[in-house]
Amino acid sequence: MPNALAYLMLAVWPLVTLVMFRRWPIERALIWSLLGAYLFLPPPPAAFDFPLMPPLTKESLPSVATFLICRVVCGRRAPLLPEGWLARGLVLIFVFCPVATVLTNMEPVFFGSVGLPALGLKDMVAQVLLQFILLLPFLMARQHLASQQGLRELVIAVVLGGLIYSLPMLLEVRLSPQLNTWVYGYFQHDFGQMMRQGGFRPIVFMYHGLWVAFFAMMAMTCAIALAREADARRRVLLLVAAGYMGVVLVLCKSLGSLIYGIYLAPLALFLPTRTQIRIAGIMAVVAVAYPVLKGAGLIPVDWMMEQAAKVSGERAGSLGFRFENEDILMERALEKPLFGWGSWGRNHILDPVSGVIQTVADGRWIIVIGSLGWVGYLAEFGLIALPVLLLWVNGRYLPDEAYVRLIGPVALLLAVNMIDMLPNATLTPITWLFAGAVLGLAEAARRGALAPGERTAPAAGSRSLGWRPIM
Repeated sequence: MPNALAYLMLAVWPLVTLVMFRRWPIERALIWSLLGAYLFLPPPPAAFDFPLMPPLTKESLPSVATFLICRVVCGRRAPLLPEGWLARGLVLIFVFCPVATVLTNMEPVFFGSVGLPALGLKDMVAQVLLQFILLLPFLMARQHLASQQGLRELVIAVVLGGLIYSLPMLLEVRLSPQLNTWVYGYFQHDFGQMMRQGGFRPIVFMYHGLWVAFFAMMAMTCAIALAREADARRRVLLLVAAGYMGVVLVLCKSLGSLIYGIYLAPLALFLPTRTQIRIAGIMAVVAVAYPVLKGAGLIPVDWMMEQAAKVSGERAGSLGFRFENEDILMERALEKPLFGWGSWGRNHILDPVSGVIQTVADGRWIIVIGSLGWVGYLAEFGLIALPVLLLWVNGRYLPDEAYVRLIGPVALLLAVNMIDMLPNATLTPITWLFAGAVLGLAEAARRGALAPGERTAPAAGSRSLGWRPIM
């Protein structure tokens, strides 16, 4: 169980966020209020659970606090909802899809003698609030980070966060994953899954070692992106930082993230921005279409199993287990295809005697389809893919690529994150920050407002608190 420090850290984070907004530029404060919480606050089960509210965790509580501070202290810089009708529609469907889910699940579900409760008004309210809170980083990033300056702050923050986080990561690689136990009094996952290749992979304060490895890959790629636009002296330092994060990534012992890093590094370093955006767009389309492609037998499952077996039998077994559970859960989801089964584990298969859940949902896509149906899935994955696709479509409006060199690597990272959400559930605040920033930049490009060094114009009524310029 979490100790008192775990709950104290959650409780004081809104105050920490307020200090950030008082001392830093709004872009930096927004980013670090969410990124710092994601990196260092205790993961579930540490949470505040109030009636009619979703649990306030290390992701939801900072999002609410940051949103309220942005609205009260900083005023408005842009409308909260996106500009286009498609993006607005996806936002509204994403938030209110649980209403239809609850209305179509108002009966209990039985597995033999074991039953799960019907959904009701409390579930509807809590799920709608959860969806809105989950989307807040996306909406705030579109408001405040949709500029060259804001995007640069975001990329720099990921690099700095990776370099800082590498120290506890390396400590856990050497001593075993113990930091969350030492600091917050509990271990957040299955310790056996942190043992790989005769050693350990770090988990620090995240949900799983896979999340840590993916973040290390993101930091490495962002360092490469910054090196590409830097002067000679800073380029060397940034490439050294990228190489260092590459070594840390290898020590994380996550084959998937390592493959992503090897794939993204040359793309981020050498390809023109518009080519990077095209590749990201293709990957985003493939990710969204994955359930249909897999159902049609167009995903080379057998070949992927063979390749995994060449690495190790353990990898092949893990991949086969995921595919098997995906098939079982997809059959379950097709019983309620539009709006899903809702919460309480109703999308799973339970043992009819013991009530133990017999299926495992690893990928974000199968979790969403099972709980919110195809409508919820298309809304969520559509909101993440849409910024990349709009940037692709509006690429002809981008100014000279010397001014937009960071957009391409960020779009690639966003698309790779979507690919990783097929085997894993790596939907994080960083995902939403990237998506919101890219969406705002795509909208600005279409308006012709994406000029060298230009910021998105604040809406009337916004206030400055005397922040220093961003370096």
